[in-house]
Amino acid sequence: MAFCHARDFLFCGMCGTLLSFDSLDFANCPLCGFKRVAKEIEGRETRYTVTAEDIRRELEIEPFIVLETTSIDEVVQRAVVNESCPQCHHPQLEYYTRQLRSADEGQTVFYECPECRHKFSLNT
Repeated sequence: MAFCHARDFLFCGMCGTLLSFDSLDFANCPLCGFKRVAKEIEGRETRYTVTAEDIRRELEIEPFIVLETTSIDEVVQRAVVNESCPQCHHPQLEYYTRQLRSADEGQTVFYECPECRHKFSLNT
């Protein structure tokens, strides 16, 4: 594992082990006994972020679930409503809904004419 140069002060200069701060005067390596003077570390700050992907990669864990996405156009069977198509005036439209906005707002209704394949949507 490679460490950022800005954080090197936290690790042993000999073996790379995380230093232990058991004394006010020195930071000690619990593995090889290396000591770093506390004045070198005093007042320094470090920040880092560890993501789930970082942990998975470090532990060599494969993802548990592989999601397959389906296109909105791949819906097998749709509900039918008795409204005429604004383009060809066919008496029925197929429709389906999706929650595209925040949960406290209405769903979007997608309509498609089975005759001319005209598509449009309404936010409810």
